[in-house]
Amino acid sequence: MSSPQTSPEPEQEATSSPTWQQIVEAHALIAAHIHRTPVLTSQTLNRISNAQLFFKCENFQKTGSFKIRGAANAILSLSAEDARRGIVTQSSGNHAAAVACAAAWRNTRAWIVMPENSPRVKCDAVKAFGGKITFCEPTLTARKETATKIQAETGATLVHPYDDDRVITGQATAAKELLADYSDLDAILAPVSGGGLLSGTCLSARHLKPSIRLFGCEPAKADDAYRSLQSGILQGIDSSDTIADGLRACLAPRTFAILRRELSGVLLVNEEEIISAMRFLWERMKIVVEPSSSIAVAPLLKPGGLASLNLPPRSDGAPPKIGIILSGGNVDLSSLPFSRA
Repeated sequence: MSSPQTSPEPEQEATSSPTWQQIVEAHALIAAHIHRTPVLTSQTLNRISNAQLFFKCENFQKTGSFKIRGAANAILSLSAEDARRGIVTQSSGNHAAAVACAAAWRNTRAWIVMPENSPRVKCDAVKAFGGKITFCEPTLTARKETATKIQAETGATLVHPYDDDRVITGQATAAKELLADYSDLDAILAPVSGGGLLSGTCLSARHLKPSIRLFGCEPAKADDAYRSLQSGILQGIDSSDTIADGLRACLAPRTFAILRRELSGVLLVNEEEIISAMRFLWERMKIVVEPSSSIAVAPLLKPGGLASLNLPPRSDGAPPKIGIILSGGNVDLSSLPFSRA
């Protein structure tokens, strides 16, 4: 297994976190524009994991992922002048499509910087929503520099994929909905990359159920969040070739501060385990999920996976109840990885 390329140590900054009231306001703003995604269950997966699993299916969300929640909140809340200037962002795919979609709702332009190795299905989605793509080298440094250049040339408003309170509060609405449907969950697992979804999940879940345990799931080939939480110092990563293409970013000071305070741990998953979990969800639950999404259930399919969460026993003696956020379902069907599983 190759090691991810690391970038210079990120800047350490103290940041304040979004409030519960801001999450409530974000939900009210975007509710009419997004789907209230279903929560599915699987007796087969319950048996294998020795737990009761509840899958929040953001693969059924508009644009095919949870990203529309944060992009919609950020863009719909812009002033008329900021929206008029257009939107610029950098993303490997799902946030890119979400920004292009939400920008179209505001009848404004979207300039999207994407790594040249982004999946074709995600590039096609951006174009379908009217976004103008600029490709760059597949490193975080190149993405940031290209977006900064376009912003300077166009005057567009930056909507960062995760380093933005408006984005985090939008993403927080997924866990808010999940816990509204199942208030007695013992834990929630979600993917982690830049940390927008997981940070938002932590903020909603900790407010609604303070005792809940919260875990991020991360590719071993892009393990900056794991290293950051272990060391207590924000770690960098500039590029990775993990199959989980949506998880190739790294934490920002804003998301790291939230996760360091609220997260119970980060669970690492190798490439074979990601592919195996993805295939399992396709075959057993009959739903399309992408590798970055399947990673959230992969730890529980390992031998002893449930024990690694160290959950206290339930008072009723039943197996623990665990929420799984399936983050998206945008897959290039011409290059499915199952033959390599």
